[in-house]
Amino acid sequence: MRRTLYGADHEAFRETVRTFVAKEVLPHDAEWERAGIVPRGLFAAAGAQGLLGMAAPEEFGGGGTPDFRFNAVLTEEVVRAGVVGAGNGLCLVNDVCLPYLLDLATAEQRARWLPGVVSGELVPAIAMTEPGAGSDLAAITTTAVRDGDCYVVNGAKTFITNGINADLVITAVTTDPARRHEGMSLLVLERGMPGFTRGRNLAKLGQHAQDTAELSFADVRVPVGNLLGEEGRGFAHLVDRLPQERLGIAVAAVAGAGRALALTLEHVRTRTAFGRPVGSFQNTRFRLAEIATEVDVAQHYVDDCVRALAAGELTAVDAAKAKWWSSELQGRVVDTCLQLHGGYGYMTEYPIARAWADARVTRIYGGTTEIMKEVVGRDLGL
Repeated sequence: MRRTLYGADHEAFRETVRTFVAKEVLPHDAEWERAGIVPRGLFAAAGAQGLLGMAAPEEFGGGGTPDFRFNAVLTEEVVRAGVVGAGNGLCLVNDVCLPYLLDLATAEQRARWLPGVVSGELVPAIAMTEPGAGSDLAAITTTAVRDGDCYVVNGAKTFITNGINADLVITAVTTDPARRHEGMSLLVLERGMPGFTRGRNLAKLGQHAQDTAELSFADVRVPVGNLLGEEGRGFAHLVDRLPQERLGIAVAAVAGAGRALALTLEHVRTRTAFGRPVGSFQNTRFRLAEIATEVDVAQHYVDDCVRALAAGELTAVDAAKAKWWSSELQGRVVDTCLQLHGGYGYMTEYPIARAWADARVTRIYGGTTEIMKEVVGRDLGL
């Protein structure tokens, strides 16, 4: 079924992204995977090509186009090129971090931070998860105590995407621990603040080129001018922006499932067993027929969610449905496709092996499948 989500401007942008990925990412991807991090220059290169801050106002160097379809195009092309680890940091800027700066920052903060984020000179990250608090955000223990014109921050975060490269870290803190959700606030911690240190770059199952770090805060003095949004409204600020983050993951998951299908179709057409192409066996045809159907169905639901986001109508429940279904679908698809590769699928030199490893986390980050089902279940009145 023909997709109708994108227009001519989006397809022109797609060509720009493809050219950028082919020139700036693919030649270095293996090296970055081994290193466990991309160079900061990748963000500046992306910014120079207009791939960052498409939704930011033109006065700050952005595209002035608050159209999530451009974000989706970038995500799809990163996934289809097989460079999820290297590209995820760029997608995080647009899908996750930028909305906080656009929606919550003061005029002074926007002028101070947005030009650098859009140009790629300032790399942002968001820090919610802690060693003892993941899905239960109200359980965070990182504190921010007001002291004159500063907050004094103490605590730790973990699993932070862009954590090593980040210059600006949007950090969930508790300014009133007794009030749980209502005592949470958001502060922007900046590179170089005394007491703000980074731990190791975490070794992961997949997405190796994406730096994922532990962060520690020991009496970090953060100016009150770095409070993002309202004090005590941090939890609400996070909840309001999670649907877009989860939709971005759904976009990537469906694209990842489609790529696994394409890789496998190519393999089964050329690989032979018992004197016949593997694709000629009924089991292979049926399994791939099932996958092709499921991917198409998921694609059109996710496309409708993108339209709803553009219209300001995407609900948290819709996004939760898209996120859990698409990520679980991706997991089933890549596992089946690896199986159809036989022993070759287990070899890391084959792209399907990396696709399998890279896909596993989509059912975890941005809210686990179980949390997504809880969101949907509560909406059912249960």
